[in-house]
Amino acid sequence: CICCTVRQDLIVVLEKLAKRVKAGTLKLDGIIIETTGMADPAPVAQTFFVDDKVKSFARLDGIVTLVDAKHIEQHLDEEKPE
Repeated sequence: CICCTVRQDLIVVLEKLAKRVKAGTLKLDGIIIETTGMADPAPVAQTFFVDDKVKSFARLDGIVTLVDAKHIEQHLDEEKPE
């Protein structure tokens, strides 16, 4: 599924960043992950709790959600299958 694909790609990128930080070639104050088009950020957020390498390198500080104000009402009224 797309969530698993995105999560695996995220793990690979975070591991590369961790190696660069450990080697001293990169200094990070934070990482922002933008997930346009993903309705549910949970699979990406879980990456920070499930993967041991990611857990040792990074922590999830927060999730920010933006909505399309012009179309929000029609989406709130939608019934989606579980």
